[in-house]
Amino acid sequence: MADFIWTARSPLQPAVNPGAFGALTAGAGVVLTEIRDFDLVQIMARRGQWDATAKAVKAHYGVAAPTPRTVVAGKDATLIWSGADQIMALSPRATGAYQPVRALSAIFEDVASLSDQSDGRCLVRMSGPRVRDMLAKLSSVDLHDHAFPVGTAATTSVDHTAVNLWRDPDAADGSPVFNLLVFSSFADSIWDGIVDAAAEYGIEVERPATLAS
Repeated sequence: MADFIWTARSPLQPAVNPGAFGALTAGAGVVLTEIRDFDLVQIMARRGQWDATAKAVKAHYGVAAPTPRTVVAGKDATLIWSGADQIMALSPRATGAYQPVRALSAIFEDVASLSDQSDGRCLVRMSGPRVRDMLAKLSSVDLHDHAFPVGTAATTSVDHTAVNLWRDPDAADGSPVFNLLVFSSFADSIWDGIVDAAAEYGIEVERPATLAS
């Protein structure tokens, strides 16, 4: 029997082609970057255990657990509100035989259930002066500064696809920066939708990056 060697790759690898696309008469209005190589753990408080879960979050990550519709930067991880009594812990991928759920199991023992979503989601960073205009075509969320300031998170839909969406600090040019986390099985479809919606503003697709870059 022949031996097979399996090589892990991003579901977006065939779709992400770095370069400039669309209408670029005034430069790129939307900048897209796929973020790869991350660990993602969903932390779901068990019934009646949210206070204990939040206490464990504070002790381990050094910050208060995110309140509804917020994201916070903790020690070694970004904590994203993802629903009632639920958060996601996003961190750079650890090397070696590290298993993110096993590493957290003692911390949240008896108070929360953990689910490793690291290879089940794709992460896309979106920025640029026209990024809000692009997202307005695909989502009903109000992304104005007053309604969706830095540090805001939403569990919503973009292009009829369930996503986690949150806002990071603005880019160096002052444009807003949004992150979109989507199930891997829908990633190719939502990428195509984003590119189509952004084409009239000009698109710069950057090389895939990591959380540390």
